[in-house]
Amino acid sequence: MIFSAMAIGLLLSAASCQKELGYTGFVDQDAAAETQINVTTDKAVYEPGATVSFSANTMPSGAIYVRYKHLGQIVGDEQPLTGATWTWTAPSEDYKGYMTEIYQKTAEGENILATIAVDVSTDWSRFPRYGFLSSYSEMTPEACTSVIANLNRLHINGVQFQDWHWKHHWPLAQDKVSSAPLETYIDIASRETSLATIRNYISLCHQFGMKAIFYNLCFGALEDAEEDGVQEEWYLYKDANHTSRDVHTLGAPFKSSIWLVDPGNPDWLDYIGEKTDAVYEHLDFDGYQIDQLGDRGSVWDFDGNPVDLTARYGVFIDEMKSRQPEKDLIMNAVGSYGSDDILGSGSVAFAYNELWESEAQFSDFKKIIEDNMSFGGDNMKSVFAAYMNYSRADNIGTFNTPGVLLTDAVIFALGGSHLEMGEHMLGKEYFPNSNLGMDETLSDAIVVYYDFMTAYQNLLRDGGSFNDIVVTSADGTVNIRAWEPAIGSVTTLGREFADRQVVHFLNFLNADSMSWRDMNGTMPEPQLLENVAVNIALPSAKEVSSVWIASPDTDMGASRQITFTQEGTSIKVTLPSLKYWDMLVIEYE
Repeated sequence: MIFSAMAIGLLLSAASCQKELGYTGFVDQDAAAETQINVTTDKAVYEPGATVSFSANTMPSGAIYVRYKHLGQIVGDEQPLTGATWTWTAPSEDYKGYMTEIYQKTAEGENILATIAVDVSTDWSRFPRYGFLSSYSEMTPEACTSVIANLNRLHINGVQFQDWHWKHHWPLAQDKVSSAPLETYIDIASRETSLATIRNYISLCHQFGMKAIFYNLCFGALEDAEEDGVQEEWYLYKDANHTSRDVHTLGAPFKSSIWLVDPGNPDWLDYIGEKTDAVYEHLDFDGYQIDQLGDRGSVWDFDGNPVDLTARYGVFIDEMKSRQPEKDLIMNAVGSYGSDDILGSGSVAFAYNELWESEAQFSDFKKIIEDNMSFGGDNMKSVFAAYMNYSRADNIGTFNTPGVLLTDAVIFALGGSHLEMGEHMLGKEYFPNSNLGMDETLSDAIVVYYDFMTAYQNLLRDGGSFNDIVVTSADGTVNIRAWEPAIGSVTTLGREFADRQVVHFLNFLNADSMSWRDMNGTMPEPQLLENVAVNIALPSAKEVSSVWIASPDTDMGASRQITFTQEGTSIKVTLPSLKYWDMLVIEYE
């Protein structure tokens, strides 16, 4: 995270104008489903064979049924629902996503009334869905529960505790004589912080099956660091004669600028390692979100030796892992700086990229994901700290729904996830900034998008490989092109598995820019397309057994079979509709 001068000023204007995430069922064209049903589960993730408890805010009269699907196929039998609460025993297989569909049968077929995903996974890093917290004033247990329950509805399985700490060089606030933790203290932004609130949040994360991860820089020291034992010889310098320390300057209301130390200095590693051990001793965190500040240019140590910061990151990670091997580590690659060394350490849970102007194009998401797998292995998952409507967030207002949903559609289709949800949606690198809220449309839609990412995780982010697939408009009315995205087109993205071909359709027909940042919130709502007939050239001569489609923009993400015709290695299908994103799945014999 990099604090900009603008972010400093925004601290003073951050507003509590957020609409609480009510998360009613999201229905677009399905007007028949008049009753909106909000369904929740008791956890964000489940062990294989665990009992999943569901609760609905209401249940309409008449015959209502529930079924569970894995990748479009019904698991077990449909069941009638006789009340607003029920349970389901999760299957015994690990690392699977499921879609729960609640529906009514009609003379014309059925109406989908509500959906909710279920993730059955024993390790959160397999499918990370990362959220955040950013404010820790004295709060009631009920207020803390409301925040975590909202994240639970999005199946967030890991929570980053941003800006919770006392000092970067001494994260846990302690009495310097007794070493007892301080129950209240002032954070770097001069906010009063309650240790009881932090403890309560950690406990709630664990109750909902989430990991609690604390944030800190790997090399930060505040102005009083030398009083606390940090030595002059540990710092980074902007010259070989150690006359000018490297500093990240912050003004009011921040209580100090941040001076940088050498993250690979052995004495610093011992010092910050002990301070980090103290965090784990007193707080039940599950891991450490390590931050940096991007490319600092040329820097030297006290002895005048040039310092390769990226190489030092691997040293820092190795030291933290050796001290607490059971704890998870995640390290920010700011603008991809140091990604090779960070992921090459073999000790981080997943890749975490904070994106800036140098990586502002939709096409950059795919490149970064591929680079991360190259550096860390094919199973390396990617999480993007990608701040939406960045300039718009200078003022009080709302996020631009089309910009957010189009960006999430691209990230999720590529197999990544988006760090964006906490007490509010994230618009700035200073996480407590809450200038922008979500309107009702976005608040409802974001739930369906996270359900979709979770339910179909085995197609979106579990193996397979990107492949070039040729898709053309059957009647020539739609401009369809393969990845990379372009204004005025529907962009396709293929992912090939041994037994199926996935084709994503992403709608850029009305896009005003190829920058995902949508800085001023001008991205227009995409044109809704209906009955889009396409020809798809299959990559191999295989017999197609079925084709199904799912979209977070239709039927709340529920899947449905569609008809197709096959001629040799080509099939013709008709997409019922396309708003932001459709996922078409071609199953082979």
